[in-house]
Amino acid sequence: MILEKLSLYLEYPFVQYALIVGVLISLCSSLLGVILVLKRFSFIGDGLSHVAFGAMAVSAVLGLTNDMTIVLPVTIICAVLLLRTGQNAKIKGDAAIAMISVGALALGYLIMNIFSTSANLSGDVCSTLFGSTSILTLTKIEVVLCIILSALVILAFVFFYNKFFSVTFDEAFAKATGTKTSVYNLLIAIVIAVIIVLAMNLVGSLLISALVIFPALSAMRIFKSFRSVTICSAILSIVCSLLGILVSILAGTPVGSTIVAVQIAAFLLFWIFSFFKRGVKK
Repeated sequence: MILEKLSLYLEYPFVQYALIVGVLISLCSSLLGVILVLKRFSFIGDGLSHVAFGAMAVSAVLGLTNDMTIVLPVTIICAVLLLRTGQNAKIKGDAAIAMISVGALALGYLIMNIFSTSANLSGDVCSTLFGSTSILTLTKIEVVLCIILSALVILAFVFFYNKFFSVTFDEAFAKATGTKTSVYNLLIAIVIAVIIVLAMNLVGSLLISALVIFPALSAMRIFKSFRSVTICSAILSIVCSLLGILVSILAGTPVGSTIVAVQIAAFLLFWIFSFFKRGVKK
């Protein structure tokens, strides 16, 4: 019965679009998630997602049909500012993220309240924050744009893999050997910003950090090498997102929350497995 219902849903283009975008966003998020966790900068995703929310509020007030024209540039600029400010001795990285995160979220909600033309403001805000069903209302143009941006992110990660690796594990040594660490940190910040903007359609701005962090943390329970953790994180993220999207369609639950719930379950399974694995070795 469930399989018949699922096969019926899979015939609809909006479900196919959701699965394609879900896979691409999950893959991109997991690749950069490993770097962010190891650099102890996990919550940059949370801060930038709130910035994207504020930019979306401005875009909605201006009545733009394609909010990407404002959201993407603003998020990239803030990602670069976070990187620069986080290296400032007077304002540490976590303080900079908190400052920009709370400020952007408050201003975005304030702008939506003052200039709102929607009859359902609470619904619009909830949809943006938690992802609601936006992933199931994607147009073909949005899917194509997601494919292009995801391809650029994956190519950047593959092409600069060794540089990202050296900057992540020992930035001081990499700088001493002649690597332009500031350039690669800047590239990481830009790539993260692109991922955040893409992921807002999947899980909403408040749940993006889970999409970035959970697969990496789960993979680290079992694997130790950077490459093994990255590969496992990517596979796990894709599986969890696909499962979360399908369950949400069949059960009628919010897509973003369902995906995060599946990732939490996966993390618990990996943690239990690692616990027994350590027990066997002893």
